[in-house]
Amino acid sequence: MKENSLPNFIVVGSPKCGTTSLHYYLDDHPEIFMPKQKELHYFTAEKLLSLNNGPGDKSVNQFHIKSFQAYKKHFNKVLKQHKAIGDASPSYINYPKIIPEIKERLGADVRIIIVLRDPIKRAFSNYLHLVRENREKLSFYEALQTEDERKKMGYSDFWFYKWNSLYSKKVKAYQDAFEEVYIMTNENLQQNPLESVQKLYKFLGIDANYKPQNLSKQYNPGGVYKENLITKLIFRQSGLRSFLKRYIPITPGMKSLKQSVLKQFEKPKPEIDKQSEDFLVEYFKDDVKLLKSSFDINIESWHPKLK
Repeated sequence: MKENSLPNFIVVGSPKCGTTSLHYYLDDHPEIFMPKQKELHYFTAEKLLSLNNGPGDKSVNQFHIKSFQAYKKHFNKVLKQHKAIGDASPSYINYPKIIPEIKERLGADVRIIIVLRDPIKRAFSNYLHLVRENREKLSFYEALQTEDERKKMGYSDFWFYKWNSLYSKKVKAYQDAFEEVYIMTNENLQQNPLESVQKLYKFLGIDANYKPQNLSKQYNPGGVYKENLITKLIFRQSGLRSFLKRYIPITPGMKSLKQSVLKQFEKPKPEIDKQSEDFLVEYFKDDVKLLKSSFDINIESWHPKLK
């Protein structure tokens, strides 16, 4: 075990932007250590645990890491070969107030990785995630209009489809606070996976020529599925599911097995309805304009009315 085995880089988010796939692509590199439990959410645990009034929220929040002592245990198998040690917790991007604690616990020189995605597609993917879990009962447009009410009721922030897709101020907070911040897009990761991860390897100061063996796999691809006993067992949130997630780490092999089983029950993915699309174009256009003018990111694959 290395003497200092705490993370020296963090994938701070955003949610539903491909951070699960990125976690496993990074974990494949022999010089990188990623904890077996993805998404520790240690720095945001207190905040997330206060937002538990939505259907299934309490079950989801059970596996967040609440103490620094418990957090450190997830890195007790770091070896000398591991030059880069990571924590991928997509909730971190949404709460810049945690930055001082990150610096206090991990040091001011920790590297930050941010993954963004077309905000409209991200919001819809977020919505479909909760539909899969049989938690979201409203139409997409109705849910968008109900977001402020859900905030007041203390729902988990994962229900805030619009808010999770507002990037500019959150990205700026991290870029202002840390020397080394790397911003990438989900679209580029999907279209150019090898180039994307090798640029990340270079950013992390490790062998940038390494080719991960799992780049052909997409983890947590989303979509919608027929409702039956098997899909209910896989998707429905419960105390047992959270317990198993904490104590039986999900390996890439288990992810692949889950996807092969789900493939049998996949349904055509629905399109975003025009009312919701038009509403979100108007809602996000100023934020995307600010994002584009402030940061060097490629958004060519995003909605044409947002570019």
